[in-house]
Amino acid sequence: MQTEQNFNKLLVGDLVSENYVFASVLHYFGISFYQYPTHSLEQVCKKHRVRPNQLISELESWAARKEPTTEELYLNPIEVLVAYLKKKHYYFVRQELPFLSNLISGISPEQEFQGLMNDLRIMFPLFVEDFIHHIHEEESRLFKRIELLQDIEDGNFALHDALTILKKDPIKSLADEHEIHDDEMQGIRKLTSDYTLAEDAPLTMKVLYHELQNFEQELIIHAQIEDELLFPKAIELEKEAIRKITNKIKIN
Repeated sequence: MQTEQNFNKLLVGDLVSENYVFASVLHYFGISFYQYPTHSLEQVCKKHRVRPNQLISELESWAARKEPTTEELYLNPIEVLVAYLKKKHYYFVRQELPFLSNLISGISPEQEFQGLMNDLRIMFPLFVEDFIHHIHEEESRLFKRIELLQDIEDGNFALHDALTILKKDPIKSLADEHEIHDDEMQGIRKLTSDYTLAEDAPLTMKVLYHELQNFEQELIIHAQIEDELLFPKAIELEKEAIRKITNKIKIN
């Protein structure tokens, strides 16, 4: 096992090559790994005024992260599911997308990857813009709708106001719109030939393809949680809210 002192002497390029996640951790501390492949971790940390043990601790923390299972999410009430999805949105926008953007804009590609990187530098910012717009739409319409339905169920609205809310943006129409966004990375996947690289490809390209593929996998899981858990729960909540308001109208 490496001692901390020996670990600090290792080259950044070697550390990232051994574990691609290290590239993300370095970015978290404001360090672009591709600028220092032949520098030791100690040298890079000194330059950026980061303590190596901070970096190692963060790497261990990332390795220990555990996402809740689908079953665990299903068993929680809808507000916990929404809070989880909001947290993931924040992580995508604050950590993963900036890291990918940094890689795409900062890597100096070898000649054989120059054309592909030029295309990615045009395509990826458009993807990010569309993705962030999709997140804002989801939070301002779907998540807000769920919050209003809960308020209706709790009796926090007058009958007239509750009816007005129930007629606007039904969950089914929001679910149909959501399906359109379920394969947002199709263009990037096609450009990179399904993230396929030769064994002797440069480390920078291996890390980039690995991170793009990982991000797409996260988006697939995220969309499945929304389609298979959030929307069914929201539809049930809406039905219950409609039932309660209908009963109140009959009584009145």
